Amino acid sequence: MKTALLWLACLVTPYVSCAGEMLRVAVASNFYPTLQSLSNTFSQKTGIGVSLSSASSGTLYAQIVNGAPFDLFLSADALRPRRLQEQQLILAGSRKTYALGKLVLWIPGQTEPTIQRLQDVSGRIAIANPRVAPYGSAAKQVIEHADLWTQLQGKLAMGNNITQTYQFVRSGNAAAGFVALSQVVKSAEQMLIVPQAWYQPIEQQLVILKRTKQQQLAQQLSDYLLSEPVQRTLATLGYWQAGSVIP
Repeated sequence: MKTALLWLACLVTPYVSCAGEMLRVAVASNFYPTLQSLSNTFSQKTGIGVSLSSASSGTLYAQIVNGAPFDLFLSADALRPRRLQEQQLILAGSRKTYALGKLVLWIPGQTEPTIQRLQDVSGRIAIANPRVAPYGSAAKQVIEHADLWTQLQGKLAMGNNITQTYQFVRSGNAAAGFVALSQVVKSAEQMLIVPQAWYQPIEQQLVILKRTKQQQLAQQLSDYLLSEPVQRTLATLGYWQAGSVIP
Protein backbone atom coordinates (compact mmCIF):
# COMPACT_ATOMS: atom_id res chain seq x y z
CA MET A 1 0.00 0.00 0.00
CA LYS A 2 2.80 2.41 0.93
CA THR A 3 4.60 1.63 -2.34
CA ALA A 4 1.44 2.30 -4.35
CA LEU A 5 0.93 5.64 -2.62
CA LEU A 6 4.53 6.64 -3.28
CA TRP A 7 4.20 5.88 -6.97
CA LEU A 8 0.96 7.87 -7.05
CA ALA A 9 2.85 10.83 -5.57
CA CYS A 10 5.47 10.43 -8.29
CA LEU A 11 2.77 10.74 -10.93
CA VAL A 12 0.77 13.68 -9.64
CA THR A 13 3.14 15.83 -7.57
CA PRO A 14 5.84 18.03 -9.14
CA TYR A 15 9.37 17.38 -7.94
CA VAL A 16 8.44 14.18 -6.06
CA SER A 17 9.88 10.86 -7.11
CA CYS A 18 10.90 7.46 -5.88
CA ALA A 19 14.44 7.15 -4.62
CA GLY A 20 17.01 5.37 -6.72
CA GLU A 21 16.30 6.73 -10.21
CA MET A 22 19.13 8.30 -12.17
CA LEU A 23 18.98 10.71 -15.08
CA ARG A 24 21.88 10.92 -17.51
CA VAL A 25 22.35 14.48 -18.72
CA ALA A 26 24.70 15.80 -21.41
CA VAL A 27 25.49 19.44 -20.66
CA ALA A 28 27.51 22.06 -22.52
CA SER A 29 30.67 22.89 -20.60
CA ASN A 30 29.73 26.51 -19.89
CA PHE A 31 26.64 25.41 -17.98
CA TYR A 32 28.20 22.43 -16.18
CA PRO A 33 29.09 24.14 -12.85
CA THR A 34 25.68 25.80 -12.69
CA LEU A 35 23.82 22.60 -13.50
CA GLN A 36 25.90 20.68 -10.98
CA SER A 37 24.64 22.98 -8.23
CA LEU A 38 21.06 23.08 -9.51
CA SER A 39 20.87 19.31 -9.97
CA ASN A 40 22.08 18.74 -6.41
CA THR A 41 19.15 20.81 -5.15
CA PHE A 42 16.81 19.02 -7.56
CA SER A 43 17.99 15.63 -6.29
CA GLN A 44 17.46 16.69 -2.68
CA LYS A 45 13.89 17.75 -3.51
CA THR A 46 12.96 14.71 -5.59
CA GLY A 47 15.23 11.80 -4.80
CA ILE A 48 16.14 11.63 -8.49
CA GLY A 49 19.86 11.26 -9.10
CA VAL A 50 21.47 13.24 -11.92
CA SER A 51 24.66 12.10 -13.67
CA LEU A 52 26.33 14.82 -15.76
CA SER A 53 28.57 14.48 -18.80
CA SER A 54 30.17 17.71 -20.03
CA ALA A 55 31.85 18.72 -23.30
CA SER A 56 31.31 21.23 -26.10
CA SER A 57 27.83 21.28 -27.60
CA GLY A 58 29.15 19.96 -30.92
CA THR A 59 30.96 17.07 -29.27
CA LEU A 60 27.90 16.08 -27.24
CA TYR A 61 25.69 16.36 -30.30
CA ALA A 62 27.95 13.95 -32.18
CA GLN A 63 27.85 11.51 -29.26
CA ILE A 64 24.05 11.63 -29.18
CA VAL A 65 23.73 11.05 -32.91
CA ASN A 66 26.03 8.06 -32.51
CA GLY A 67 23.85 6.54 -29.82
CA ALA A 68 25.13 7.86 -26.48
CA PRO A 69 22.53 6.89 -23.84
CA PHE A 70 21.58 10.30 -22.47
CA ASP A 71 18.11 11.26 -21.23
CA LEU A 72 18.48 15.02 -21.67
CA PHE A 73 20.81 17.31 -23.58
CA LEU A 74 21.48 20.89 -22.47
CA SER A 75 23.21 22.61 -25.34
CA ALA A 76 24.85 26.04 -25.38
CA ASP A 77 23.04 26.83 -28.61
CA ALA A 78 19.78 26.24 -30.46
CA LEU A 79 21.42 24.75 -33.56
CA ARG A 80 22.16 21.27 -32.23
CA PRO A 81 18.79 20.80 -30.49
CA ARG A 82 17.10 21.91 -33.72
CA ARG A 83 19.11 19.37 -35.69
CA LEU A 84 18.16 16.62 -33.25
CA GLN A 85 14.53 17.61 -33.68
CA GLU A 86 14.89 17.45 -37.46
CA GLN A 87 16.42 13.98 -37.09
CA GLN A 88 13.44 12.95 -34.93
CA LEU A 89 15.71 12.07 -32.00
CA ILE A 90 13.86 14.11 -29.36
CA LEU A 91 10.45 13.98 -27.74
CA ALA A 92 7.94 16.26 -29.42
CA GLY A 93 7.59 19.59 -27.64
CA SER A 94 10.62 19.09 -25.42
CA ARG A 95 12.92 21.64 -27.09
CA LYS A 96 13.03 24.66 -24.76
CA THR A 97 15.30 27.66 -24.23
CA TYR A 98 16.59 27.47 -20.66
CA ALA A 99 19.05 30.40 -20.68
CA LEU A 100 20.70 33.03 -22.85
CA GLY A 101 24.48 33.28 -22.58
CA LYS A 102 26.64 36.40 -22.32
CA LEU A 103 30.11 36.67 -23.84
CA VAL A 104 32.88 38.67 -22.15
CA LEU A 105 36.41 39.69 -23.05
CA TRP A 106 38.92 39.04 -20.29
CA ILE A 107 42.37 40.62 -20.42
CA PRO A 108 43.88 39.98 -16.97
CA GLY A 109 45.37 43.10 -15.44
CA GLN A 110 43.56 45.54 -17.71
CA THR A 111 41.02 47.71 -15.97
CA GLU A 112 39.30 48.82 -19.18
CA PRO A 113 39.61 45.99 -21.72
CA THR A 114 38.44 46.70 -25.26
CA ILE A 115 38.34 44.65 -28.43
CA GLN A 116 40.81 46.99 -30.13
CA ARG A 117 43.36 46.42 -27.35
CA LEU A 118 43.68 42.83 -28.48
CA GLN A 119 45.98 44.17 -31.19
CA ASP A 120 48.50 45.08 -28.49
CA VAL A 121 48.34 41.78 -26.59
CA SER A 122 51.73 40.07 -26.86
CA GLY A 123 50.60 36.57 -25.85
CA ARG A 124 47.92 34.20 -27.08
CA ILE A 125 44.23 35.05 -27.27
CA ALA A 126 41.96 32.21 -26.19
CA ILE A 127 38.63 31.40 -27.80
CA ALA A 128 36.63 28.20 -27.86
CA ASN A 129 36.67 26.27 -31.13
CA PRO A 130 34.01 28.00 -33.27
CA ARG A 131 33.21 24.76 -35.09
CA VAL A 132 31.92 22.94 -32.00
CA ALA A 133 31.46 25.56 -29.25
CA PRO A 134 28.73 28.24 -29.46
CA TYR A 135 30.73 30.69 -27.33
CA GLY A 136 33.63 30.21 -29.73
CA SER A 137 31.37 30.96 -32.67
CA ALA A 138 30.22 34.12 -30.89
CA ALA A 139 33.84 35.14 -30.21
CA LYS A 140 34.71 34.73 -33.88
CA GLN A 141 31.74 36.90 -34.85
CA VAL A 142 32.92 39.61 -32.44
CA ILE A 143 36.48 39.58 -33.80
CA GLU A 144 35.13 39.74 -37.35
CA HIS A 145 32.81 42.57 -36.37
CA ALA A 146 35.89 44.51 -35.21
CA ASP A 147 37.58 43.64 -38.53
CA LEU A 148 40.44 41.93 -36.69
CA TRP A 149 40.02 38.26 -37.63
CA THR A 150 42.81 38.18 -40.21
CA GLN A 151 45.13 40.20 -37.99
CA LEU A 152 44.55 38.14 -34.84
CA GLN A 153 44.13 34.66 -36.31
CA GLY A 154 47.79 33.76 -35.80
CA LYS A 155 47.52 34.60 -32.08
CA LEU A 156 44.47 32.49 -31.35
CA ALA A 157 44.59 29.55 -28.96
CA MET A 158 41.44 27.48 -29.44
CA GLY A 159 40.03 25.50 -26.55
CA ASN A 160 37.99 22.38 -27.14
CA ASN A 161 35.22 24.06 -25.18
CA ILE A 162 34.61 27.21 -23.15
CA THR A 163 35.88 25.60 -19.94
CA GLN A 164 39.27 24.88 -21.46
CA THR A 165 39.30 28.38 -22.94
CA TYR A 166 38.73 29.87 -19.50
CA GLN A 167 41.51 27.71 -18.08
CA PHE A 168 43.92 28.97 -20.76
CA VAL A 169 43.44 32.53 -19.52
CA ARG A 170 43.25 31.74 -15.84
CA SER A 171 46.50 29.74 -15.93
CA GLY A 172 48.35 32.47 -17.83
CA ASN A 173 48.82 30.31 -20.92
CA ALA A 174 46.81 32.92 -22.78
CA ALA A 175 47.09 36.68 -22.25
CA ALA A 176 43.45 37.31 -23.08
CA GLY A 177 40.34 35.42 -23.96
CA PHE A 178 36.64 35.40 -24.74
CA VAL A 179 34.80 33.49 -22.03
CA ALA A 180 31.29 33.13 -20.63
CA LEU A 181 30.17 35.73 -18.13
CA SER A 182 28.94 32.87 -15.95
CA GLN A 183 32.55 31.73 -15.52
CA VAL A 184 33.79 35.08 -14.21
CA VAL A 185 30.69 36.69 -12.73
CA LYS A 186 32.17 36.51 -9.21
CA SER A 187 35.61 37.73 -10.24
CA ALA A 188 36.92 41.03 -8.91
CA GLU A 189 38.63 41.79 -12.23
CA GLN A 190 37.02 44.11 -14.72
CA MET A 191 35.91 42.59 -17.99
CA LEU A 192 34.14 43.80 -21.09
CA ILE A 193 30.64 42.43 -21.52
CA VAL A 194 30.59 42.26 -25.30
CA PRO A 195 27.66 44.19 -26.83
CA GLN A 196 24.96 41.73 -27.86
CA ALA A 197 24.64 43.38 -31.26
CA TRP A 198 28.09 42.07 -32.19
CA TYR A 199 27.13 38.39 -32.17
CA GLN A 200 24.14 36.13 -32.65
CA PRO A 201 22.31 35.49 -29.36
CA ILE A 202 23.64 32.46 -27.50
CA GLU A 203 20.26 30.79 -27.06
CA GLN A 204 20.89 27.76 -24.88
CA GLN A 205 18.30 25.05 -25.40
CA LEU A 206 17.50 21.72 -23.79
CA VAL A 207 15.82 18.64 -25.25
CA ILE A 208 14.56 15.32 -23.91
CA LEU A 209 15.91 12.52 -26.06
CA LYS A 210 13.49 10.05 -27.58
CA ARG A 211 15.61 7.11 -26.46
CA THR A 212 15.09 7.92 -22.78
CA LYS A 213 13.34 5.29 -20.69
CA GLN A 214 12.65 7.91 -18.00
CA GLN A 215 10.51 10.43 -19.79
CA GLN A 216 8.57 11.52 -16.71
CA LEU A 217 11.71 12.11 -14.65
CA ALA A 218 13.38 13.95 -17.51
CA GLN A 219 10.33 16.18 -17.80
CA GLN A 220 10.55 16.95 -14.07
CA LEU A 221 14.13 18.16 -14.48
CA SER A 222 13.21 20.21 -17.54
CA ASP A 223 10.30 21.84 -15.69
CA TYR A 224 12.54 22.54 -12.71
CA LEU A 225 15.15 24.33 -14.83
CA LEU A 226 12.46 26.44 -16.48
CA SER A 227 10.75 27.31 -13.20
CA GLU A 228 10.70 30.94 -12.09
CA PRO A 229 12.91 30.44 -8.99
CA VAL A 230 15.64 28.75 -11.05
CA GLN A 231 15.36 31.35 -13.79
CA ARG A 232 15.83 34.12 -11.21
CA THR A 233 18.92 32.31 -9.95
CA LEU A 234 20.34 32.10 -13.48
CA ALA A 235 19.96 35.85 -13.84
CA THR A 236 22.40 36.30 -10.95
CA LEU A 237 24.90 33.84 -12.43
CA GLY A 238 25.71 35.52 -15.72
CA TYR A 239 22.78 34.58 -17.95
CA TRP A 240 19.73 36.30 -19.32
CA GLN A 241 16.60 34.43 -18.32
CA ALA A 242 14.80 32.35 -20.91
CA GLY A 243 12.26 34.59 -22.63
CA SER A 244 14.17 37.79 -21.83
CA VAL A 245 14.23 40.62 -24.34
CA ILE A 246 17.94 40.94 -25.08
CA PRO A 247 19.11 44.57 -25.16
